[in-house]
Amino acid sequence: MYDLDLENVLCSLVEVIREAGNVILSAHPSATGHACKKNSTDIVTETDKAVEALISQRLQHRHPSVAFVGEETYKNDLTITDIPTFVVDPIDGTSNFIHRFPDVCISIALVVNRLPTIGVVYNPFQDELWSAVKGCGAYTQRAGGEMQKLPLSSTPLRGLQHACIGLEWGSDREGPNFELNLKVFTTLARTVKTGGKFVNSLRFSGSAALAICRIAAGQQDIFWECGCWPWDVAAAWCILLEVGGIVVDGHPGNWHPAVDNRRYLAVRAAPYGQREIVEEFWSVIGDDRSLYKPTEPTLLKVKGSLMQVKDS
Repeated sequence: MYDLDLENVLCSLVEVIREAGNVILSAHPSATGHACKKNSTDIVTETDKAVEALISQRLQHRHPSVAFVGEETYKNDLTITDIPTFVVDPIDGTSNFIHRFPDVCISIALVVNRLPTIGVVYNPFQDELWSAVKGCGAYTQRAGGEMQKLPLSSTPLRGLQHACIGLEWGSDREGPNFELNLKVFTTLARTVKTGGKFVNSLRFSGSAALAICRIAAGQQDIFWECGCWPWDVAAAWCILLEVGGIVVDGHPGNWHPAVDNRRYLAVRAAPYGQREIVEEFWSVIGDDRSLYKPTEPTLLKVKGSLMQVKDS
């Protein structure tokens, strides 16, 4: 077992994430000052690396018994297991960052037993903080103002036609993953007369973490993406769960996906209508599938002994 004071860990994460936010604010990104990973839509900057190095150093000093998985230091043979693990995206929305579009955030989660247990998401450009501890509710704070308990609103879900839906293109621009996106996006947008769902609105913000936080706030209804990594979603997932929202598989059928499932459909809290809107969205996907799937667990090495996790 693991001995962690979750409220103390939350305070550490908030302090560290704000310090990391100052690194982002002091950077001078450009549309050419970056390297490509998978392709020109999947990029990394020196600021991504610097922010992750700072967060890793601070957290490993304060909580040496907790494993660390970060986007920029991730290895293909490493994944999240049952042991407490910090899961970090140093800049979610890197394309936004290099274009100076302010939908950018740092995302830090503590995952225990492969479940999001603490989540902190911070947009330094808007000075907007989102946070949650499992069993203690979720909150947001902007520009040093008062903490607001989430959700900010909660109304019944009335189906896709009335929904504001968050989506992302991802880095695949050909093949089955791209074709599934095209099918889903166009079906959602088309009129009912032409075989579509004619949804209220589609939003592509460039940050999965911020999109799911907006779901938690009740500002959007659904977020869907296949191809995300756990560092994109884990912190915001915790925040969403704490307000009564749900995360299910981005492919039909699985109501309880793992944190590293790579396919996610997030739905806001509502007095009723969650199951119905999930099943309606799954019907849009039908029998088509992306190629994304969960990775196989491997051992993460950490310092320290095994102790019990204590909720606050």
